[in-house]
Amino acid sequence: MKKGINIWSFKVDTPVIDCIGIAKDAGFDGIELGFNETGEVSLESSEKELLEIKRAASDIGIEIPSLATGLFWQYPFTSGDKKTRDKAILIAKKQLETAKILGADTILIVPGAVGVDFAPDLPVIDYEKAYELSLEAFCEIKYLAEELKVSIGIENVWNKFLLSPLEMRDFIDKIGSNYVGSYLDVGNVIYTGYPEQWIRILGKRIKKLHFKDFRRDVGNLSGFVDLLSGDVNFPEVMKALDEIGYTGYATAEMIPNYTYYTNQIVYNTSNSMDRIFGK
Repeated sequence: MKKGINIWSFKVDTPVIDCIGIAKDAGFDGIELGFNETGEVSLESSEKELLEIKRAASDIGIEIPSLATGLFWQYPFTSGDKKTRDKAILIAKKQLETAKILGADTILIVPGAVGVDFAPDLPVIDYEKAYELSLEAFCEIKYLAEELKVSIGIENVWNKFLLSPLEMRDFIDKIGSNYVGSYLDVGNVIYTGYPEQWIRILGKRIKKLHFKDFRRDVGNLSGFVDLLSGDVNFPEVMKALDEIGYTGYATAEMIPNYTYYTNQIVYNTSNSMDRIFGK
């Protein structure tokens, strides 16, 4: 397996090139970049600007395996507003195109939401309708993923939607594309289940992994803690990954990061992942 770090793990507003350099210095194989509405990697980025980032990463000696985004909280596929849904599809297609330019083989997509406890202003959506709208969106964007040969990883998040590995598996199978699978976040699972069970059920559908840790006895966003400080059974996680033959990236997404000496979390996380990997 390869060891990655998500760019949201760094101090806010750190330039992308600086994040790449720190990730390399900390011993990571790859860095997952974030896709935004504006900024260095965004809806506004030119191909030339993106190729400069790709070239810099190559020169530093680090891969860009995947491209994440938080935009689908603001523009969910499950929105009751068609303009919002259309914007979500536009974002997904642009994210795929951006990933292709950067050399990433996977994008992370939040599939929508029925309800979001940490964003109480968002409307609650009927579950069956959310399922229908989300499935419809993925059945449209899968064709561009297949054309570009960039996979879509559907992330399990705290969205009161696709709550079990069986449901996630069946949702992916209904989309029916080798380029659409799971972006499994082992820390996000802990609130309602066991990541090793998700791994065994999803199997080859897993495109990428996020590593986080979470303490059940906290039970809210404050429960996310440093790797090996929470309730993720990493020995069982690694055993399950070995069983399904997963050899791709595990990318640490350390949110929230440290208040002081913020980037120290990148180095601490690298050391913890080496321990988890048995290095």
